[in-house]
Amino acid sequence: MNRKLKTIDLAYMAVGAVLITVCSWISIPSAVPFTLQTFAVFCVLGLLGGKRGTISIAVYILLGIIGIPVFSGFKGGFGVIIGTTGGYIVGFIFMGLIYWLAEVIWKQLSCGTKLKTMVVRGAVMAFGLLVCYAFGTAWFMVAYARNSGPVGLATALGWCVIPFIIPDIIKLVVSVIITGRLKRFIK
Repeated sequence: MNRKLKTIDLAYMAVGAVLITVCSWISIPSAVPFTLQTFAVFCVLGLLGGKRGTISIAVYILLGIIGIPVFSGFKGGFGVIIGTTGGYIVGFIFMGLIYWLAEVIWKQLSCGTKLKTMVVRGAVMAFGLLVCYAFGTAWFMVAYARNSGPVGLATALGWCVIPFIIPDIIKLVVSVIITGRLKRFIK
């Protein structure tokens, strides 16, 4: 029985990494490309939970680091991670760890009513996104300074965060609704 569950877990985690990959390929190029990666990360965490979701995110990142073109623009390799946008990709791990920790604290993030549970999950995901923004922006500023000279925080936020806030909120809300309906099918 345990072997079957572990096999199912591995399959779910592989599908999670594939979902993030496919969603990263759907992009609009910019300083920080607009992609559906964050939507996929939200969905993977909402459907698979913190542990399996975080492992899916880590697998996705490791596939990219070894050179498989899983990142935005069909890019791969360690250079993407150490580049200006790499901090946002690494920040996905923090999103997963925060969600996982919240699950441990609040026992699967079930809070009575379906609506209340969805609101709590959404709030935890939003907090994780804020941490991802902070980490990614700090990383961007260091990488940008190394390549092109110093950049101010307001400028970095204007390039890398502010244009993405509303789209990311929409992705978060849609993912919480979708995963709230589909979660019962994932064991």
